[in-house]
Amino acid sequence: MQASASGQKPARMAAFSRTDTFCASHRLACKLLSEAENRKLFGKSSQWHGHNFKVVVTVRGEINPTSGMVVDLRDLKAYMKEAITEPLDRKDLDQDIPYFANVVSTTENLALFIWDNLQRHLPRGALYKIKLYETEEKSIIYKGEGSTPVSVMGMCTVPLLSLDDKKLCNGCEKHDTPNLDCFFPANGSEPSNK
Repeated sequence: MQASASGQKPARMAAFSRTDTFCASHRLACKLLSEAENRKLFGKSSQWHGHNFKVVVTVRGEINPTSGMVVDLRDLKAYMKEAITEPLDRKDLDQDIPYFANVVSTTENLALFIWDNLQRHLPRGALYKIKLYETEEKSIIYKGEGSTPVSVMGMCTVPLLSLDDKKLCNGCEKHDTPNLDCFFPANGSEPSNK
């Protein structure tokens, strides 16, 4: 590696991941929809059920020349405990976590909750990615606001309530029957109100 004009070696960047687990229960349900509409939209997931979640938190940054670490691993463990396991483990997401009072408790929205909680503890820009496993076969990756949503079905998330409980947060009015028009389009265009 070559030294810079000042004689300093350029900083080396690295990413480090730590994994933790927690169990929580929830049901997928939009408060604006009837039980029948929620069953139609969310299927069996509209009933109370639980998961053993696995979360992989990745931080990145310059390797500290003194410690040889991106972040102190003991600190990261403590941050994850405070931001993830303490508030979420053995909890009912919909009833015990105020964040989900007006937000559908999907794995995507749970990843956002975890991201926001962790960012309060980590140095600015250190949090790189969260991968949240609902099951071994199903997971979500979230890389913060600057990441581009990718979706297999062309939709990013499920309907959410606005703070006034009158409209879905993407601006769609309540429909007589749930349909994909109430989802956020993956391409960022405005939702249709059919």
